[in-house]
Amino acid sequence: MAKEDSVNSLLSNGYECLKNADLATAGRFFDEALGKDYDNEEVLFAMKCNLFWIEQLETAAGIEPLLDRGDFMMEQWRAFQVFLSRISGNSDRALYAFKRMVFSVALDFFLALPDESKKSLGIALDFRIGRCRKALGDYETAIKHFERVVKFRKDDARYLAELADCYAISGDQRLSKMMFRDAFLFEPDTIDLEFLEAGMIRKLEELAAESGHSGSMVNEWIPVYGELTGIFDAKREMSQAEVARLNSSILHMENERKTYPARTEQLKPRLLNQYFRYIDYLKLSQSDPSRLEKVLLKIRLLDEDVYKKYVS
Repeated sequence: MAKEDSVNSLLSNGYECLKNADLATAGRFFDEALGKDYDNEEVLFAMKCNLFWIEQLETAAGIEPLLDRGDFMMEQWRAFQVFLSRISGNSDRALYAFKRMVFSVALDFFLALPDESKKSLGIALDFRIGRCRKALGDYETAIKHFERVVKFRKDDARYLAELADCYAISGDQRLSKMMFRDAFLFEPDTIDLEFLEAGMIRKLEELAAESGHSGSMVNEWIPVYGELTGIFDAKREMSQAEVARLNSSILHMENERKTYPARTEQLKPRLLNQYFRYIDYLKLSQSDPSRLEKVLLKIRLLDEDVYKKYVS
């Protein structure tokens, strides 16, 4: 018990060092912990993560300007996810400590930009700072940054997804679900899943992966499973301009399928999702039932299994 307490204390000291991006001292604490318990999985995991980030910080130190340095740190968070998939072990406590370190460092770089650079970057900087604030748990401030971004770029899937993520984490599930549905409607492949934290997205991502999808196709299938599982159950009325855009997108993909049949599997999830959304519109607007039946038939012809789950 004494050994376990000692190892746990050393790990805590190491994680505390990460608050100041002092990975060298953190490494010494992890080494000492390893000397006390060679088989401790959390110690081994923390050491592997520490070595990864030592290399990234050394690289970042040579990058100019500050904006690129901050972008590099955030991009390495994406690379870190790949790294984690290739090593053994896991520890929520360690991951939280390294995440806090990474985004604190990136945020410092962004905040240190000259005022004229901040002004010229505008919402692009808001987006970066919002991501950092969200990762650090300051959701209220993150929402303010993302709301400014979405005000000017309301059709950008990445921006909508980040704001939806903040709402989900801070407890507004209904608004989050509606916003996620909008984000995944037209350009789901542009959404950075590595930066999203909402439990509903993690669940849908796992479901898509378990069903055999990988890469950007996971993004494409997330809204389909969101509809089929009832996770994306918050609906809203669409404006006539939005309906026109939806119709145009559906027509474009249907024509693309006819011209290039080999692309059907690639187009299928996005087309299914847009059919679902069009059905929502027809129901809310109390349109002629025959129009609804036509769309349901299209879903059935496109994917019989999805159709059965959708109407069941």
